[in-house]
Amino acid sequence: MKVEDFNYHLPEELIAQTPLKDRSASRLLVLDKNTGNISHDQFSNILDYLSKDDVLVLNNTSVIPARLYGIKEETNAAIEILLLKQKEEDIWECLVKKAKKIKLGTIISFGEGLIKAKCVKLGEDGIRELKMIYEGVFYEILDVLGEMPLPPYIHEKLENQDRYQTVYNKYKGSAAAPTAGLHFTKDLLKKISDKGVIITYVTLHVGLGTFRPVQVEDVTSHKMHTEYYEMDRETAKILNQAKVDKRKIIAVGTTSLRTLETVLRDYDNFIETSGWSDIFIYPGYKFKAIDELITNFHLPKSTLLMLVSALTSKEMIMNAYSEAIKEKYRFFSFGDSMIIKG
Repeated sequence: MKVEDFNYHLPEELIAQTPLKDRSASRLLVLDKNTGNISHDQFSNILDYLSKDDVLVLNNTSVIPARLYGIKEETNAAIEILLLKQKEEDIWECLVKKAKKIKLGTIISFGEGLIKAKCVKLGEDGIRELKMIYEGVFYEILDVLGEMPLPPYIHEKLENQDRYQTVYNKYKGSAAAPTAGLHFTKDLLKKISDKGVIITYVTLHVGLGTFRPVQVEDVTSHKMHTEYYEMDRETAKILNQAKVDKRKIIAVGTTSLRTLETVLRDYDNFIETSGWSDIFIYPGYKFKAIDELITNFHLPKSTLLMLVSALTSKEMIMNAYSEAIKEKYRFFSFGDSMIIKG
């Protein structure tokens, strides 16, 4: 299976640069995973595709202003870092631009020394582990110094930082938004709950595993970077009962899906747990946890495109993407949505 098999051409004007004024006004492509049939709707009508007693699983991670600009203390060279994941209390795995300049013991200063970072471990592909040195509350300082880590294909300034957060974000730690959740409003979630759909949450802090490009030719040779996840006791109980009752479990976003599949892979049951997910899902994978998926449109040759192809087939997904391009859907983080059902 070749990475090139998951390539497609996207006109640049279809890459959404800004969020819509109304979160739920995005379009919704409906794909039947069994027949390949496609229909078109608005996300505000997502309720029509959910039934009483279905379980809807959302990722309640909160994006941190993870991009920091500083200087290397020895030379005053400009350094940009992206906080990827917290390894220990003050030690972060970071993606560093011009990483070759950062050796063991190098100190980077941010905000005239409000935060200093000392390199304590070298990794591959621009990865460094940095020990953060500061006084006060780290996240409060980060709110002042950091920037929201918008993807590189977004060139417009984000006027309202909250639009790169879901309305139900709760636990800080993500280096990117779980973008399928950006379409939900509090009012829409209430309507879904009022219909009798059971809404529950997992946490996966989005990191390099989700958005790093595949850099090998053969799909099966790709190694996922780990991302931290949590599942609480209440969610595990809800999901186990849904399995017993043969009710549908619908994941909102690939991060929720990967959390659920990781837990079943590792424990054969949903349990209260936390850990590091490295699950890589591509065609041929047999899903254990979920029945349907609400998701956005993903980048060519990405692990996320491979994941959604596994839920149906590569041919059905590529056909759906061709249809979305023909119909001028908006793509990627601030773009439109799709539901893979059936």
